[in-house]
Amino acid sequence: MTTIAFRLMRETARALRRATQCHVQEFRRLTLMAFGFSILGAFSPARAQNYFEKGHSPSFTEAQAERGEAAYAASCANCHGANLDDGEFGPALKGATFQQNWGAQSPAALLSYMQQKMPPASPGQLGAQTYADLEAYILEANGAESGAADFSVPGGAAAAPVKKQTFQRDVFTAQENRDAIYKAVMAHRAAELANLTPVTDRVLRHPPDGDWLMWRRTYSELGYSPLDEIRRANVGTLQLAWSRALPPSANEITPIEHDGVVFIESGSTIQALDGVTGALLWQYVRQLPDVLLKGSDSTLRGIAIYQDKIYAPTADGHMIAVEAKTGKLVWDHEVVVPLSGEYAHSNHDFRLDGAPIVVNGKVIFGVSLGITNPNGGCFIEALDAETGRQLWRFHTIARPGQPGGNSWNGAPVDQRFGASVWTSGSYDPKRNLVYFGTGNTYDVSTLLQPHTAPPGDSNDGLYTESTLALDPDTGKLAWYYQHVNRDVWDLDWVFEQLLITLPMHGKPTDLVVSGGKMAIFDALDRTDGKYEFSKDLGLQNLVTSIDPKTGKKTIDPKLEPVANKPELVCPTSNGARNWPSTSYNPNTHILYVPLAEACMDYTWVPGTPAQTAAGGLDIRFTLKTRPHSDGKMGRLDAVNLETRKIVWMDRQRAPFASAMLTTNGGLLFSGSQNREFTAYDASTGKALWQAGLNATPSSYPITYAVDGKQYVAMVSGGGSPLDGGDHSLAPELDNPSGGITLWIFALPSAAK
Repeated sequence: MTTIAFRLMRETARALRRATQCHVQEFRRLTLMAFGFSILGAFSPARAQNYFEKGHSPSFTEAQAERGEAAYAASCANCHGANLDDGEFGPALKGATFQQNWGAQSPAALLSYMQQKMPPASPGQLGAQTYADLEAYILEANGAESGAADFSVPGGAAAAPVKKQTFQRDVFTAQENRDAIYKAVMAHRAAELANLTPVTDRVLRHPPDGDWLMWRRTYSELGYSPLDEIRRANVGTLQLAWSRALPPSANEITPIEHDGVVFIESGSTIQALDGVTGALLWQYVRQLPDVLLKGSDSTLRGIAIYQDKIYAPTADGHMIAVEAKTGKLVWDHEVVVPLSGEYAHSNHDFRLDGAPIVVNGKVIFGVSLGITNPNGGCFIEALDAETGRQLWRFHTIARPGQPGGNSWNGAPVDQRFGASVWTSGSYDPKRNLVYFGTGNTYDVSTLLQPHTAPPGDSNDGLYTESTLALDPDTGKLAWYYQHVNRDVWDLDWVFEQLLITLPMHGKPTDLVVSGGKMAIFDALDRTDGKYEFSKDLGLQNLVTSIDPKTGKKTIDPKLEPVANKPELVCPTSNGARNWPSTSYNPNTHILYVPLAEACMDYTWVPGTPAQTAAGGLDIRFTLKTRPHSDGKMGRLDAVNLETRKIVWMDRQRAPFASAMLTTNGGLLFSGSQNREFTAYDASTGKALWQAGLNATPSSYPITYAVDGKQYVAMVSGGGSPLDGGDHSLAPELDNPSGGITLWIFALPSAAK
């Protein structure tokens, strides 16, 4: 039967129903007759009536079913057939076979299954409304009668996520083969998940050597692994163990691993994978609002594991918990309210892009800003790990009456902007403190233009560009240190807070070390924030001196912003360093720093008083190469933090694109914008092994072990803002974007 004939007969049936308002059984009989199908024996009106009267039948409108028909033709008919039951590749979606598989389940379960699994090439990517429309079309084709209201997902509008409904895992069609091989494979996967052990507070504080349980492996955020099966002598034989394509995203992804299972979030999807083979163990697909492009433009840097749950931020501003063994949603907490109006398509007011950490049963994370710069600034929040209930919130813009509350040039709270937190925090169990870094303010006119300031008010802009030490149980501020007062050049100090111990003042001293975009690293006493020392890697021209007692930076007065006047400032707003994290070897005290040598023409473009009050980006940047550049923009420094000396330096054409990973095997792993993933001798900087990937490895590499075998993981695919911004430094590196791929490398069996 041709598609045209099919539609004509379907319209005939619809017309009959509208004309006669016939009883449901009679309408189904007429519909089936019009279609010319003889399936009454397999799916009789009586059987259909029994099914739909069991509370399974939702409401849907005729218009919705028609939308579903169009969506089906575009996205489903190629596999399932034009008539829903005559496809060469997909199972029947109406009739006896369909009823055999789905008759005992609710329409909500079918909707959840479609969102999680369909279409096979891009599950969850059609949009919530489209999935609901498709279900309406399928239900109508199976004899359900339309009504006055659209079918939607449980609990609200069609764009809302399915919160509690799950589909049965063991749903099969008649065509699927459940033979002995299949059963053995599924039994093995089930056993692998069943063997997952709880990740307790003790395990998080003392993780097994082979596990990678959080963003930078441990609470100290060192990006260091004690594994040493892969080492200098054998890394040259490293080879691909397996790879897996991931759903579209903006990358910057960090996998985690526990008990041989790799957990990873990309776009709108969380997956559990066999760490040895890459086999999919379970998958959670979040149904995002259509305006968010199904998460393909989202930057979600990591997830966390605690007890029996995985915790993940989502592109639509929620924090969720799913079961580690099944992927079933446990709780869903809306952290930020969805956008509306001009910026609704981009979700660029508040974002959750940093990985959460779990401390004392609390999921703790920061919130960052996008392009709309909401007033009042950002915050750090803690949720109950078991229930998702909010426990506390700390605002990263100081309020009047708080320490630093009079540091905003006299501006009221609703004209204070910024202090993003887009990097995970670290945690010191001994002091019971979490440490977070904060960013700058994009609306610099607040700090540059005069306000009616009370006596004693400053324009430092706290808590921008600061390290914050908070009590994880209460959210109370223990201490803060502002690395740069009044940063109006977009040179954030928001990155990893390294917890290290160095000999200071004749004794081991616990420090928190962090570096901003200027590639100046400050070391502070972990207990009280007392300044200890700084290390400037020499790629900035803004700071002329650093006070050796306080760490206060003196800014070159010639580079103070003047309205509408460009100045050459180094580094660029992309930073000499940015989100690609450093790595620190606690045995050698060496810090490995990925860098980009570049500058910018910086211009302050003040708006009207009304625009300043409303907030918005009022600074402009033009990327420039450094004066007298030799064309090498990528730089990797190995810095001994005990001696404050650079041990070695590697310079290359391509800027570095990934975080650093160092291991007890004497190796350092990193990725560059030339698509190369490289293993270096950590003591000399000599490249020992390279792998050319499909796209830029704009992510965080990790390493883990299963049954004593070590693996190294890296995600490629580009998509990071640095891939666009730094591309002009070396435009001949015309790297592809997309194709987000997880690469896993290991030694051949005989190479140990």
